[in-house]
Amino acid sequence: MKILAKLSLASVLIGSLSCGPTNDLEKTKATVSQQTIKDHIYYLASDEMRGRDTGSPEILKAADYLADQLQSYGAKQVPGADGFFQKVPLRKKTPATAGAFSYGGRDFELNKDFIVVDGESGNFNGEVVYLEYGLESDYENAEVAGKFVFAKVGDGENTDRRAILQLSREKYELAREKGAAGLVEFYSVPSLPWDNLGRMFNRVGITLDQSANAFSTDPIIPHLWLKDMDNANQRFMMTRSIKRAELSIEGMTNELTGDKNVLAMVEGTDPELKKEFIMFSAHYDHVGVGPANAEGDSIYNGTRDNAIGTVTVLSAAENIAKYPMKRSALFVLYTAEEKGLLGSRYMADNPIIPNNEIVFCWNSDNGGYNDTSISTIVGLERTTATPFIKEANVAFGLEAVEDQSGMGLFNRSDNVNFARKGIPAPTYSLGFREFDDEINKYYHKQTDNPNSVDYDYLEKFFKSYVYASRLIGNAPERPFWVEGDPYYEAGKALYGLD
Repeated sequence: MKILAKLSLASVLIGSLSCGPTNDLEKTKATVSQQTIKDHIYYLASDEMRGRDTGSPEILKAADYLADQLQSYGAKQVPGADGFFQKVPLRKKTPATAGAFSYGGRDFELNKDFIVVDGESGNFNGEVVYLEYGLESDYENAEVAGKFVFAKVGDGENTDRRAILQLSREKYELAREKGAAGLVEFYSVPSLPWDNLGRMFNRVGITLDQSANAFSTDPIIPHLWLKDMDNANQRFMMTRSIKRAELSIEGMTNELTGDKNVLAMVEGTDPELKKEFIMFSAHYDHVGVGPANAEGDSIYNGTRDNAIGTVTVLSAAENIAKYPMKRSALFVLYTAEEKGLLGSRYMADNPIIPNNEIVFCWNSDNGGYNDTSISTIVGLERTTATPFIKEANVAFGLEAVEDQSGMGLFNRSDNVNFARKGIPAPTYSLGFREFDDEINKYYHKQTDNPNSVDYDYLEKFFKSYVYASRLIGNAPERPFWVEGDPYYEAGKALYGLD
């Protein structure tokens, strides 16, 4: 009888093992739960989180919550990270309340004639050196330590607002690295009206400090834009022997915010393919607290943008930690997307896993949805992963469609910072074919609460993301850009492809 009992027990155990999930579809269904999705979203987008604004105590609380979830799933710390975090050197700065600037006997008035883009309170003076556009090549054979660098804004070619702002930031970091006392850019760009710039820089702002001493207490040099629409100030400098410049700034403060990216990994099972990483990413910040609506609600909860995207990545992490793929998985949740894609930019430029080991960036970001029969994939047809994404959506009753909004969304989320490096990087979004009143009803609004979304749809949406993830992570061939894509050549260079 004891022998029969043991045989019977063994049969039950074998039977139970054989009933476990055996393929990627079954493994997806085994972990993705609507109740778990709802629990995470209700926490992250609750009023208590006060909109998860960058630099707030609440976003740090959200970061700890996300790290705890990743750890509870069994995901591991990434070697080289600070536990489950990557500190991001974001500076919160208050604008100057008063200031004066002069050179060559000319005095300039704060905001009317010049804007303090960056800096801190104090009195500054130094010799002057003119470096054309202030680019790396302009520093050749130039001695700038302790001097004010003067340069023209932009690069003489690009007039795009975002590009000019980004280039200006790079010039600032370069001048700081070279030991300059300050940077002054002659501003003459009609596409960015001067009054608009004043409003942009005369408010509390968040900037990314990419300098080597970002986490130190070293001085922050002043960075000015000097109004020069008719180039008169440049001509004045070039036609006279200008020796020194003097600057005073009052009321300007800077402090590091403590923000961080959250990250974890699961090693792959295949001896060779595990050397390749699929990166699952989303931003977890939102816009915080702002003006109240008619109902008196001032909290911008950010359910759609981007608690849903964040929890999409959590769902993938829970699944892959339980059922590892052949390829390794890197899970990253970014801060400061709403401030200019800053968290992802920092990681792309300061990777913990080398960028050439990341073969696919599977980003998730949302503005909202108006069609629950589809998932909108920004960049769907731009990579060879397209068939897997379409198959995964069909499996759960959805259709994967390309973004047709014409809003250039591929370049407006965290994925683009990795695409620029050459990593194939589409963004997985809730279903929309255009931005209409239904989306604008919630997008960056106080109405974007957890009780305003369709959780039956979200369950299908999440499952299709996880299933597509597994198909991509287990495929024999790594995904890549479709030939002819703007980032195709960057990808070939990154991975050393012929």
